[in-house]
Amino acid sequence: MQYIDNEKLYKAFELHYGQKPRIKDTINMVEADNGVVYLKYSIFEDLDFVKQGFSTRKGGVSEGIYSSMNLTFLRDDSYQNVKRNFELMGQALGIKPEDMVYSKQTHTTNVLKVSGKHRGLGVTKEHIYDDVDGLITNESNVCLVTAYADCIPVIVVDPVNKAIGAAHAGWKGTVGNIVNNMITFMSVEYGTKPGDIKAFVGPGICEGCYEVSEDVFLAFNKVYSEEEMGLIIRNGANKGKYQLNLPMANVINLYKTGVDMTNIAVADICTCCNSELLFSHRATNGQRGILCNFIEII
Repeated sequence: MQYIDNEKLYKAFELHYGQKPRIKDTINMVEADNGVVYLKYSIFEDLDFVKQGFSTRKGGVSEGIYSSMNLTFLRDDSYQNVKRNFELMGQALGIKPEDMVYSKQTHTTNVLKVSGKHRGLGVTKEHIYDDVDGLITNESNVCLVTAYADCIPVIVVDPVNKAIGAAHAGWKGTVGNIVNNMITFMSVEYGTKPGDIKAFVGPGICEGCYEVSEDVFLAFNKVYSEEEMGLIIRNGANKGKYQLNLPMANVINLYKTGVDMTNIAVADICTCCNSELLFSHRATNGQRGILCNFIEII
């Protein structure tokens, strides 16, 4: 697996903010007894009331460009393959597919409050909602499932009120600050205080792999300060092209929402750099399956 040198990326960040998030030893790879390989975020491992796992391409039954752990019904993979993949992930994590609630992502900043009545939606039952890129809950045995293939997972846990949230942050969700929407919603619904939250950012596409055009630069320039822009975007190799650091932008969003920097961890692996292990839209020109993050209160 190829790792990102986050030390260099976050040196200027630390000079600006006075501290930096956790950037080393933030992910553990696990191979379950059934052969499924998934990633666990170390920042949550001391919390005994949550289960969490992020899928890889390994351990499923899909074939070809979807090989092998494809977790979306919305592409040209067979329904039975995807259904079996969810069953295998469930076995690996100790989570029932009928307890999973799957987002229906369209690059919005919309967040849905999930309860027991939503169990199975998007996995064992049809969705009853659309345009949902973030999920929150404080109920046990309700697993939040969000999908990725380069975009950034932002996963949060409130250990005081025992609530969780999961967001899909591509560039639109990042510049629109779905992180703030999610945490504000948790504050209203569950009494969550941002300072109590533990948060994980990534794995997703790294700055070196993520070239964007001027329209994206201008969208970020409208909402981030000059100093912040200096941290999250730089000129690309070609005129009118830029390299965007989506993970760092989401760390800034978390910090500005009130999350303590010492309670934030960042992945040091890139989906695009590791496209044999993780699905990447950029690396495959869209010929790929979907990864999912799973998190549940037990």
